[in-house]
Amino acid sequence: MHDLRALRADPDGFDADLKRRGEPAVAQAVLLLDHDRRAAETALQELQARRNQISREIGAMRRSGADTSALEAEVTGAKAHMEALQARVDDLDGQIRGTLERLPNRLDESVPAGADESGNVQVHQHGTPPEFAFAAREHFELGEALGLMDFETASRLSGARFVVLRGQLARMERALGQFMLDLHTGENGYEETAVPVLVNNEAMYGTDKLPKFADQSFRTEDGRWLIPTAEVPLTASVAGQILPVGVLPQRLVALSSCFRSEAGAAGRDTRGMLRQHQFQKVEMVSITTPEESDAEHERMTRCAEMVLEKLGIPYRRMLLCAGDTGFGAARTFDLEAWLPGQKAWREISSCSTTRDFQARRLNARYRAADGKPAFVHTLNGSGLAVGRTLIAVMENYQTADGSITVPDVLRPYMGGIEVIRSA
Repeated sequence: MHDLRALRADPDGFDADLKRRGEPAVAQAVLLLDHDRRAAETALQELQARRNQISREIGAMRRSGADTSALEAEVTGAKAHMEALQARVDDLDGQIRGTLERLPNRLDESVPAGADESGNVQVHQHGTPPEFAFAAREHFELGEALGLMDFETASRLSGARFVVLRGQLARMERALGQFMLDLHTGENGYEETAVPVLVNNEAMYGTDKLPKFADQSFRTEDGRWLIPTAEVPLTASVAGQILPVGVLPQRLVALSSCFRSEAGAAGRDTRGMLRQHQFQKVEMVSITTPEESDAEHERMTRCAEMVLEKLGIPYRRMLLCAGDTGFGAARTFDLEAWLPGQKAWREISSCSTTRDFQARRLNARYRAADGKPAFVHTLNGSGLAVGRTLIAVMENYQTADGSITVPDVLRPYMGGIEVIRSA
């Protein structure tokens, strides 16, 4: 949600930010609604004051035995007029809110211009893509040949975009999640949190998933939502609160199942497990003050990079351009891992700052130094997507005979297994 006062103060700047995202100008339309609402509110307040005055006059007249019928008729008329004005205020307020809640966040000045991912800018690269003396295979070719990745059974059970992992690949997926949690809690200062995977409308709305992304999420018959990411319950956990500044930053991390309908992804990544309806992800969330949010964004991104560095996966950090930055984000760094089978860099983590965009929707605040409540800043990042990390490990650690070497840092979680071979 946007700060209406900021729009009033700089409508041209507000529209210029929308234009960077390819969105039409709305400031004047919103200001017109705001003008009408404030005029209706003023009229309502004036009428309320007049009604209070009449009530006092009626009381005095009754005590003196005077006729109050005319004033009583005026009160009756004022009541009906006030009800109409209140309905007008509520309608205009709903129109303003309905417009603002569908607008994306304002972009940070550092976000480059660009209409799509081709406009993203590389910040840095870590590691060199491996060179094999054989033709590198994609993860699904490796997994199926090992007998440990079963798409056919998953399709019979659930349909497309699901997978059944078996044996040592299933164990490696579990190992990756545990390794990430241990790293983020043990070295990066995050608090491990177990969260529900079903949430209500308020949690989804507050984290900017509704109404924009309703078609990309799964909803139960009782009106709850399967979470698209643990960002939703982690961030929404501070909704409606005024936090003491001394508890900030809050750094939370969770490993959870995530569910996405992948609406609009028809024909994209249909082979393998790169784009699934259900997947595991380790999610980091930070709640902090406005003064610290930029530094927290860099810190969070570095925490995600550490996972890839310890696993020995080549990656690059990308600053997303205006056209590729997500709806709720003011700025996003994507980490892209090298996949030798695809011969391509593919996203494995997104780390975003939403500034106070989510906090306004959640009414999440802290007690500032002046004693007044102010909106917190919220950040979220994948640390990492477990399934995509499994893919990256498989493809980067494949051998000529189709086996997978287990990275050193995962071996304690794998019971000492060094190589994954055919089942």
